[in-house]
Amino acid sequence: MSRRSILMAAAASLAVPHAARAQESWPPVFEAGRSQFTLVRPHASMPQLRLQDLHGRDAVVEAKPGRITLVNFWATWCAACKIDLPTLASLKASRPDRLDIVAICTDTKDLGKIRSFLGGLAVKDLACYADAYGAAAEASKAMFSILGMPITYLVGASGRVEGYIMGAPDWLSPAGARLLQFYREQA
Repeated sequence: MSRRSILMAAAASLAVPHAARAQESWPPVFEAGRSQFTLVRPHASMPQLRLQDLHGRDAVVEAKPGRITLVNFWATWCAACKIDLPTLASLKASRPDRLDIVAICTDTKDLGKIRSFLGGLAVKDLACYADAYGAAAEASKAMFSILGMPITYLVGASGRVEGYIMGAPDWLSPAGARLLQFYREQA
């Protein structure tokens, strides 16, 4: 074996572990139609959101340490939301460990209209809220940019916003499971 081939083999063996470690620091690919999970930089801490539940009671929603939080923004006029919300409800039912899901209606404060919209959907145990006080609208200016409907932000176990995906992704798919597992392991 020549000296050159030994040096080339050594360089290649050093590059492979480095590349593998670099990939481990990036979340796996997760796509929905024409959108994919997009990282947010810099990471900002999720603020407390003063919202109203569907019974008209005030609620303060915040990220809980050690838990992943999906913050979903939707609207009653949104066709894709009729697919997204039941998927999120199924996800919550299938993975209650270390996962919180908050679904915030952005287009109306009319609780009757919101309940009517949700009535025909399978979202029984999904935590849905109205932005009665403008907290979500205010947060959207600072960190939760609403680029389309629906849009879901992933808040990691550290309480910081990690990224978002627009549309109605299949959170129950293997790719969705890999993304959630990646952020569980980051705690």
